[in-house]
Amino acid sequence: MNAATKRLFIKTYGCQMNVYDSERMKDVLAPLGYVTTETADDADLVLLNTCHIREKATEKVFSELGQLKRLKQKSGGKMLLGVTGCVAQAEGEEIMRRQPAVDLVLGPQAYHKLPEMIARVHRAANERLETDFDVEEKFDALPLDRQVDGPSAFLSVQEGCDKFCTFCVVPYTRGAEFSRNVDAIVAEARALVHKGVREINLLGQNVNAYHGDAPSLEGGDSWTLSKLIRHLAKIDGLDRIRFTTSHPRDMDDDLIEAFGDTEKLMPYLHLPIQAGSDAILKAMNRGHTAERYIEIIDRLREIRPDMAITSDFIVGFPGERDQDFEDTMKLVERIDYAAAYSFKYSRRPGTPASDMFSQVPEEVKDERLQRLQALLREQQTRFNQSQIGKTLPVLVTGKARNEGQMAGRTPYLQATHFECSEDLTGQIVNVTMNAATLNSVGGHLASKVEPVA
Repeated sequence: MNAATKRLFIKTYGCQMNVYDSERMKDVLAPLGYVTTETADDADLVLLNTCHIREKATEKVFSELGQLKRLKQKSGGKMLLGVTGCVAQAEGEEIMRRQPAVDLVLGPQAYHKLPEMIARVHRAANERLETDFDVEEKFDALPLDRQVDGPSAFLSVQEGCDKFCTFCVVPYTRGAEFSRNVDAIVAEARALVHKGVREINLLGQNVNAYHGDAPSLEGGDSWTLSKLIRHLAKIDGLDRIRFTTSHPRDMDDDLIEAFGDTEKLMPYLHLPIQAGSDAILKAMNRGHTAERYIEIIDRLREIRPDMAITSDFIVGFPGERDQDFEDTMKLVERIDYAAAYSFKYSRRPGTPASDMFSQVPEEVKDERLQRLQALLREQQTRFNQSQIGKTLPVLVTGKARNEGQMAGRTPYLQATHFECSEDLTGQIVNVTMNAATLNSVGGHLASKVEPVA
């Protein structure tokens, strides 16, 4: 290894936005000579890119920092240790107070300042905390040239949230909704395609709230997500477009219709509802009803009958009665999901729901979650089994775990494996499905001729 090369280890917690942020941190640090390593043991810089959504997130970070402190001591203090992401934003001063081994703390809108912060540490300037919201400056500072790992990539188009759901910390850790400039998004998308990316997943906390300006294009004021998608679909070499995560309040008719008129937009939508009871949705401040959510799904399936729908659910929200939970179960049965994430409600300090009365007992949450997850597993397995006998276009992402197999994704985002003796990474191939489990589908190669995805 070159003497100027330094090792970087990033541990990423939580959502796809954090995965994207970690990738961009690598890009920002590459000019300083940092290359990624698989372990913290030999790293010169260790970053914990944290998420504040899950229960006890802060304590998990402190536990990890305790272990890393010992590694830092073993290195003679040469290892730099940083905390980034949403826990850094929410608990920055507490992190600095409780764990002096931490050299720098940066919120999710400040990681473009990593080189500057590292330089400060080396100069012993003792300026180790950077948690101001500055999202526009962050995007402006990011290098266009990105490291690419495989034919699929995330592309952040929107950050922040103005919805203020009563259970959620995102508005406090990511700030207000901000949409990137269309020109910058298109430039990044073209650069990704030039490097071999064939599928782009547009990211945002509320991605379908996107309203970005396009100064260089006709009608450049306040583009919607649907307009952006149709424009990106014109890029040669970009074969698949996805977006996540969406809010039901922002699913307008034009975005729904884009699934029918934009061939490159995959028939897959992750649309969280959290609960099927209008009383609980109101207590959550979701701003929509269960009936409105069902109307959206019905309209999507009218336009794309093969549409795969996934969602998020919280059980045991404060005040959730037996009937409220049964309403959620009925909605799940009505929608018939391809997959879903489900969790027990847990308090997040500083959110309105944490102070609500009628907290649901843990044993009740446990029972409800088991029932819900059993139904969701049944639906997910059935959806995967429904692909058996079909020939689907699969974007090959790399080698599978088993020898002599390749792995990829169907248009419905299903993990796929198939027998193949040659490396077809980056190609879109026809695979005839002959097996299905809860988490994947499998088949045999039907054709190397690339279909329209």
